Amino acid sequence: MTITLRPGSTVMFTGDSITDCRRRESEDGLGSGYPLRIAGEWAHRHPDRPVTWLNTANAGDKVTDLQARWRTDVLDARPDVLSVLVGANDMGRHTLDPKGHVIPAERFEADYDRLLAPLVEAGTELILIEPFLLPIHGVVEAGAAVLIGEKEREQWRADLDPKIQAVRRLARRYGARLLAADGRFAELAASSAPEHWSADGVHPTPAGHAALAAAWLRLVA
Repeated sequence: MTITLRPGSTVMFTGDSITDCRRRESEDGLGSGYPLRIAGEWAHRHPDRPVTWLNTANAGDKVTDLQARWRTDVLDARPDVLSVLVGANDMGRHTLDPKGHVIPAERFEADYDRLLAPLVEAGTELILIEPFLLPIHGVVEAGAAVLIGEKEREQWRADLDPKIQAVRRLARRYGARLLAADGRFAELAASSAPEHWSADGVHPTPAGHAALAAAWLRLVA
């Protein structure tokens, strides 16, 4: 079942750098990634159904970072539809908390659950986007290229997969629309070079953002 965007609806995107895309430097506040593409394509298809588009994503955020700003950045805005993509920074070595402990999938799910519950109670429609990892040998961190080996990439994948399953469970629990981004990028990477969709395995290229936007728009009517 799809979400119906009515004239005057407010749609918010939130999450980490994949969604942020330097939104603060953009005139419309949407950044340069898939939220901008979605808003532009919607306006092109439906000039008679104007929608307010907001982006409150922050680069580097984990689920716990979202919790710290959830009231002011999300709940107080009262969006009709909220789209969330988070998890890339909860993966691999990023999962260490301040005490040096790995954040398990169970805690990731519980923290994520606490974000969603008040929105469901308020009647907000939810779109949950799976975090994803493409099979790239290099990643970019803090603006610098870092090569990772097969073993480390396998460890990242082993850590991410249970968190993807957590997002799927949350989508079922709250009747949210699920954008199966990890599976979609796996399909795309099987028929063309994964670098075409993401240069570092996490941040999409323009083609990757277009793929996310196209999949997102299939969830709304």
